[in-house]
Amino acid sequence: MNYAYYPGCSAKGSSADYEKSTQAVCAVLGMNLVEIPGWNCCGSTPAHAVDTELSAALCSRNLDIAAQQGVEKLLTPCPSCLSNLRHTAKRMENPQFRARVDELLDNPAAPDFPGVTSVMQGMAAHCDANGIASFIRKDLGQLTLAPYYGCLMSRPADIMDFGDPENPTLMECLLAACGAKVLDFPLKTACCGASYGIPERTMTARLSARILRLATDMKADAIVAACPLCQMNLDLRQPQAAKEADAIFAMPVLYFTQIMGLAFGLSPDTLGLEKLRVSASALLDKLEPAPSISKTPVEGGQSCE
Repeated sequence: MNYAYYPGCSAKGSSADYEKSTQAVCAVLGMNLVEIPGWNCCGSTPAHAVDTELSAALCSRNLDIAAQQGVEKLLTPCPSCLSNLRHTAKRMENPQFRARVDELLDNPAAPDFPGVTSVMQGMAAHCDANGIASFIRKDLGQLTLAPYYGCLMSRPADIMDFGDPENPTLMECLLAACGAKVLDFPLKTACCGASYGIPERTMTARLSARILRLATDMKADAIVAACPLCQMNLDLRQPQAAKEADAIFAMPVLYFTQIMGLAFGLSPDTLGLEKLRVSASALLDKLEPAPSISKTPVEGGQSCE
């Protein structure tokens, strides 16, 4: 099944491993992600802080391209992109705001935009837990994982529409369907400080250390992320966090798509694991072939939506 897809600019650079693993896992699930043509950066964090209308124009152009393609639903992997696109769609419901944004575009934007959802939600809508379990080729039963959504994926609740803003559970459902042990991680929606990584390094290190310390204390084999900024911050900046906390951290931080890909038997190279600063080798050593798991129904056959 084809799905219209907005990768966002980090997918072509800093989060190339997220893009690689997303494409690979979606292919296994039978989801063909088709990039909308000629897309541009959505502006993400910095643009709207400078000029709300210009930021909205960047997003509106992408939404207009999707609308012109006849798209009903647009998928994106990045919570920041998702937030920006959804906020723009909401703001464009105001005729005065829309008129000012249209002046910045080559042509007025389409009157109606397609809905935008996360790749994670798209996967859950495409396959229930048993459908996901049917693709398992590696046993994740020896892995204990700490799900980490970050502060943006589920907030604000009325815009993001991602379940309970303080306690989303979609990632847990997907990881459990893959056979992993999933922690009830109290800081799963806490801010890691990534957006302030340059101007407020001490604060960012302190916030990151709090998350890394808890995951370490709960004996997680890895933190599982869904946000490029969060993943890069918690993985790349572990030495800064460790110095601030006077601790030693060696916590792998993988994308949920990388974990799912491992369960599906995809190779580490296919999933971009070589890009991790903190090696996942110890985690990989715990994986075993699981020829019988793919035939074992998940209790209740529940939907992950």
